[in-house]
Amino acid sequence: MDPVFKALADPTRRLLLDRLREQNGQTLGELCERLNMARQSATQHLDVLQRANLVTVVRRGRERLHYLNPVPIHEIEDRWISGFDRPRLDALGAIKRQAEENAMTVPDYVYVTYIRAGATEVWKALTDADLTARWWGHANVSDWEPGSTWEHRRADDSGVVDVTGRVLAAEPPTRLVITFEDDPGATREPSAVTFLIERYEEIVRLTVTHEKLANAEQLGGISKGWPAVLANLKSLLETGETLPQAPWEMHR
Repeated sequence: MDPVFKALADPTRRLLLDRLREQNGQTLGELCERLNMARQSATQHLDVLQRANLVTVVRRGRERLHYLNPVPIHEIEDRWISGFDRPRLDALGAIKRQAEENAMTVPDYVYVTYIRAGATEVWKALTDADLTARWWGHANVSDWEPGSTWEHRRADDSGVVDVTGRVLAAEPPTRLVITFEDDPGATREPSAVTFLIERYEEIVRLTVTHEKLANAEQLGGISKGWPAVLANLKSLLETGETLPQAPWEMHR
């Protein structure tokens, strides 16, 4: 927690996090423009936020996009807030969310995890139907060629497809981009998910970015779902076994 508290102690760094909360996925130039700050100063503050894992950087071509990572703040909430006066805080939070929901601009969701595995192993776990059935409870079925469709089929032999989409980009074993259509009747543009796999010696950093979310309700759902399924993926690759209970069932 020390690097997180150190990062949050500075008002300029808190302002940077506020700007990313308002509009996630900004370049350094965009952040400097919004804050009227020199690039060197912004870079120094962003480096501190990255070391605290409060901000993660995703490369898109020649651009470096900065995303707010909510995990450390969530851990602070669990450790320092939840045990004190949770019912009253929940009530106040519900009032605030209700007041802001209609005006809310839904941000992109970014989740980062580190896995002791090779990039090829992580890629296979994301795209092999049998492996996804083990850690996600659904088989991801596709030939994974750009333009192809993919299906998220239940692993209970019912054949039910809960999510469909198209493969927008496939660059094994480092980058996979898919549309994510969980509401067949929706007329809006589907959301999109990017899996970025970065190898570092004996581990990889897996960054999952979920963009173009429909509303705050969808953001809330995936904010619970992605950490659960990715924890199962991490367990499978590192130990050969998934977690003893399906982690997403805790949210029910």
